Amino acid sequence: MPEITDETLEAMLRRALRITLILGSLASLILWKASGWRNAAMMATGAAISAASIYEWRRLARLISAAFAKNHAPRGALFAVLLFLLRLAVFAAAIYVSLKCFRGSAVALLCGLALALGAMVWEALRLLRE
Repeated sequence: MPEITDETLEAMLRRALRITLILGSLASLILWKASGWRNAAMMATGAAISAASIYEWRRLARLISAAFAKNHAPRGALFAVLLFLLRLAVFAAAIYVSLKCFRGSAVALLCGLALALGAMVWEALRLLRE
């Protein structure tokens, strides 16, 4: 198993973010043409939440890395964790609003939300293969 450094983890998360944004955009465009704007909006909402989640994990990974490097929590760690929890509440509200307002397929929303997981698994397998 390869040694995972901070730079390797950062690069993996950056690639996963890029994959999520590209696949989410393409899937939304395909859904827009195939089944209408409502399903495309649901997919775009799910993909946006997925991308924002990866971005948040990047921030938390940097925070944890800094804590391990200094053997204590860096300044602002509590604030970063509170913002992370606040963003989770915002994501939950975005899911609720998209289900109520767009009235599209919940499957499209779930597929958009699953993009982050798929991209992370893909990148982890790619990292292990190297």
